[in-house]
Amino acid sequence: MQMLRYLLNFLLFTSLFISGCALMMVHQTNQLLHLQYDYPDYYLFVFFATLCSYNFHWYLTPDMPQETMRIGWTTRNRNLHLALFIIGMIGSGWYFFHFIQHWFWLMGAVVLTFLYSAPKLQFFPFQHLSKIAIGKTIFLAFVWMYVTAFLPLAITGRQWELPSILFCVSRFFLVYALCIMFDYRDRLYDKAQGIRSMITHFSEKGVDRIFAVSLAIFAVSTIWFSLLISAGKIGCIMLLIPGAISAIIYPYAKKNFNDYLYYFVIDGLMMLSPLLTLLLPSH
Repeated sequence: MQMLRYLLNFLLFTSLFISGCALMMVHQTNQLLHLQYDYPDYYLFVFFATLCSYNFHWYLTPDMPQETMRIGWTTRNRNLHLALFIIGMIGSGWYFFHFIQHWFWLMGAVVLTFLYSAPKLQFFPFQHLSKIAIGKTIFLAFVWMYVTAFLPLAITGRQWELPSILFCVSRFFLVYALCIMFDYRDRLYDKAQGIRSMITHFSEKGVDRIFAVSLAIFAVSTIWFSLLISAGKIGCIMLLIPGAISAIIYPYAKKNFNDYLYYFVIDGLMMLSPLLTLLLPSH
């Protein structure tokens, strides 16, 4: 049991798990939108870039007075975060050049990803970003949508049509709803640190409304997308399941801040529908 817990902690807290989630989300984009490009190399680019970004973020995360399991693990393994950051940077840099002809769109992903963690850098001008980052949650959800949905479409050069737009909208609002739960959990710490976000700005009822609207937009855009690509009832349900589970666990997640709930269950919801849609027949 102790070995299993160690392996689970390693998988989650090194961000290998969330990197796998990102890879599966890209695969779903390719599958549902029938994209044709050098996707194995792009999978590796996304995996290493996610590993790089998240380990950079956690390496810069300071110790907190109310220590969580993950913060304790990070404190003890900060050198491992640094090593994984370097490995991720080398790997993503290598595969970046495989898509150098699309450098403009790729640099958008690099800059956006860096800016999310930049406020943790303790020197000018980055430390001031936390004071003005009112849209922190929106920003993170946009980065996930950009890397896992928008960029594959941009690389293929496909003309934008309604299904592609709806797919990006659906993905953004699902990730945004999940990010709201994380920001609600961290709201007291963010307020103490002077970090501004919509979640720290609104009351609890206001946050509940934002969460409900996000899931409603996710549901509408997902159903509309499913109808346009003729995914059928089963395919539509598969795409909607993560949103339904998010709605069910939301009240519980507001009271229970267990790291496994957040970094395995809630993060894992991003990978759930990509895993389910693997069962759909190809056409």
